[in-house]
Amino acid sequence: MTPQELTEAQQRLESLAAEVFGSFGRVDQRRWGERYVRGLLGAGRRKSMEPMAARLGVDRQGLQQFLADSPWSHQMVLAELAWRMEPAIHPAAWVIDDVSFPKDGHASPGVAAQYCGALGKTANCQVAPSLHLVTDAASCPVNWRLFLPAEWDPATADEPESAVLRRRRARVPDEVGHVPKWQLAVDMVDELRCWGLDPPLVVADEGYGQDGAFRLALEEREIAYVVGVQSDTAVLPQTAARTAPPWSGTGRPPVPCYRDKPVSVREIVLAAGRGARHRVTWRRGSKGPLRSYFVALRVRPAGARVRRAHPGEDLPVCWLLAEWPAKEPEPTKYWLSTLPAHVPLRRLVRLAKIRWRVEHDYRELKTALGLGHFEGRTYQGFLRHLTLASVAQAFCTLERLCPPAPATV
Repeated sequence: MTPQELTEAQQRLESLAAEVFGSFGRVDQRRWGERYVRGLLGAGRRKSMEPMAARLGVDRQGLQQFLADSPWSHQMVLAELAWRMEPAIHPAAWVIDDVSFPKDGHASPGVAAQYCGALGKTANCQVAPSLHLVTDAASCPVNWRLFLPAEWDPATADEPESAVLRRRRARVPDEVGHVPKWQLAVDMVDELRCWGLDPPLVVADEGYGQDGAFRLALEEREIAYVVGVQSDTAVLPQTAARTAPPWSGTGRPPVPCYRDKPVSVREIVLAAGRGARHRVTWRRGSKGPLRSYFVALRVRPAGARVRRAHPGEDLPVCWLLAEWPAKEPEPTKYWLSTLPAHVPLRRLVRLAKIRWRVEHDYRELKTALGLGHFEGRTYQGFLRHLTLASVAQAFCTLERLCPPAPATV
């Protein structure tokens, strides 16, 4: 990159920083925010406090104080970031996902033995759900939460006194407790809506979509979704109807209900057979067009939670999408979606597969922008670091969306 190009990129970074840090009350806070983001974007493999301060030529204590103790709201920064990125990306969906950070000790907030996606097994780690604005061409995380396992909440921990001590050391706010990940996801959606943004669609993997409470929460908010589910998810065919047995005219009249027994999504797709498959090309990848075979059926989700939410009513109809590759004996992936009945199959598949952009975000955030390099031990510091890493990733996204921008930024 030439000196002129470097200067222009620096000016664009300063412009973005001025926007997203506009809520800071003091000039020095805005300056430290821009420096921290510049440190995350800069050279060097390690993006923790000490090496960043050395490369930036600034006082490490000042950088540490800005992140851990300075009075500023990371949620206001995320709101400014969301307002800046929504018109730039024009998202086709809001994608919910989570990222994990393996840890050796037990002092970091939220650390516990839990499933760690980074390692593919249960391990000592932190888990942070995130919400991303996504299209096939660009994406950016604009909201974060830290998942607190049950052992971090005195109300649910086996050793409440130990939980209180750990929370005090990590400075976990009193109002933050153990909440299921699906509820954290809904809270992030609600927060973005409070910021004045409207979700075009919510997409999530089976870690969220399998929980009927998550799907019901989106339906109550009239938000369309495409979410992954497991093969044993209970459904009824669209043709299933509520009926009542004959009434003799004495006693209380019988209540109409579904007489069909719910079946798993796997069973209903296998019953439809290979003849119901359609070959779909949903986008072009780095090695050529991405194609596979899919089955799309109209069904009624019939899990116990869904039935309780619709007592004495017809269960709502939605799409069941299943990927059934040519050489596989049965489907490999399943989704449920509340998109309209007339939606084209290719669009349904493309939206179900759009989560690939989030993997790109996590890869860039972890390998280039130091997302997992935070070494602090405080709840607020952790969320602030994730927020500032999001600002750095948003800058990279804006540079890629701007044609004159050099590809090496």
